[in-house]
Amino acid sequence: MDTLTAINERRAVKAYDPSHEMSDAEVRQLMDYVRKAPTAFNLQNWRFVLVRNPELRQKVREVAWDQPQVTDASLLVILCADTKAWQDLDHPLEDAPKEVAEFFRPAIKQYYDGNEQTQIDECHRSCGLAGATLMLAAKALGYDTSPMDGFDYQKVGDLINLPQDHVISFMIAVGKGVKPPMPKLGWRPYDKVVLTDTF
Repeated sequence: MDTLTAINERRAVKAYDPSHEMSDAEVRQLMDYVRKAPTAFNLQNWRFVLVRNPELRQKVREVAWDQPQVTDASLLVILCADTKAWQDLDHPLEDAPKEVAEFFRPAIKQYYDGNEQTQIDECHRSCGLAGATLMLAAKALGYDTSPMDGFDYQKVGDLINLPQDHVISFMIAVGKGVKPPMPKLGWRPYDKVVLTDTF
């Protein structure tokens, strides 16, 4: 499936075939595509928790408004990020040319050091880009998805032992849809959302 078709056909699907299993190879393929999503300064600050244990899935469902896709989908991905990833300056620059590394090191420190809101914002930006990549890649691979923020973030964090310096952005259910999604609610007029130069 080409990218534009995936964009047009991707929908938030809520009902999944609970008997369908994604193979380890399929999960690895999907997540390898997701890891190609862009991040500022190549921080790769996202961390993807693949919830595959049925008992843990049930516990997540209990704190996610009992939404069935949490347990019925083939895969549940919790998109998290490390707010302190910017401090590991060696990793994103280990293969960079010397002049690039010399520019990036002070730039990264200047941008994030002492600015906790920017650190958190960067996490959510990165997860947003990764989430969009995940949903489009899943569609291209023949799977449906449901992005989710309807859950208790604190309780889900406790269930997955989220480190204190990490945040959860949202989660995505991935699987074989068994019912069509709800009808599209329509789009705001083009000129209400696409502006040129200023508001």
